Amino acid sequence: MISKDLLFAFMDSLKEPFLFADLNHTVLYMNSAAKKYYSGGEKLLNTNLLDCHDADSNRQIQEIFDVMRHEGLDEHLITVREKYNIYMRAVRDRNGEFIGYYERFENKLLQTGETF
Repeated sequence: MISKDLLFAFMDSLKEPFLFADLNHTVLYMNSAAKKYYSGGEKLLNTNLLDCHDADSNRQIQEIFDVMRHEGLDEHLITVREKYNIYMRAVRDRNGEFIGYYERFENKLLQTGETF
């Protein structure tokens, strides 16, 4: 079994922000990059992710969340920028039950070595 410390070390080694929210949209984990990237940083932990977004973004998150939960969607592209894309990705337990989601960044600048 992999220890939590090893998993946290692995996640913190990622250059891209990673934020996990549970079924209530509570932010349960942010890697180091996410703490630097998101406004409010570490203060977002244990808060509702929907409180950080406007009504349109909340609607989009909730719609994708519902499809993930009820129809088995695994991933959806939610933001396209010049330097990166952001995806909302489902997390499921060993039984395939939906337990939350995370925001996954895809860095378009990996070839150049630039960062966000």
